[in-house]
Amino acid sequence: MVNVANELAKERNRAAADRTLMAWIRTSLSLISFGFGLDKIIAAINGRGGGIAHAGLGVQLVAMGFVTTGVLALALATLQHRRYVQRLQRDEIVYRDQLSIATVTAVLITLIGVIALLMLMAGAFTA
Repeated sequence: MVNVANELAKERNRAAADRTLMAWIRTSLSLISFGFGLDKIIAAINGRGGGIAHAGLGVQLVAMGFVTTGVLALALATLQHRRYVQRLQRDEIVYRDQLSIATVTAVLITLIGVIALLMLMAGAFTA
């Protein structure tokens, strides 16, 4: 016999997992767009003789870092969603302490920020 309360709880958990995946899609799309836009804006400034041509490689590295972080976060979120839904279907919902995608993303963005700061500082001392 099917327990209606359990089935409704599973449906709520599935909906929550879907909302979480959609939030990760938005976050990843923002990171990818920011990285791509940053590179294009600097390229446009350099094309007009903005005077920061030496910053091109550094900006490209930071932009690639944002795009890579966005792609990696999206891939991990999709994998996590798929695994969770499979566990939900098999009634294997047990709390598992695991590394969160948010933590990984925060660490990667922090590293990108540190690299950008170091490049800005190096540029300030060479100017």
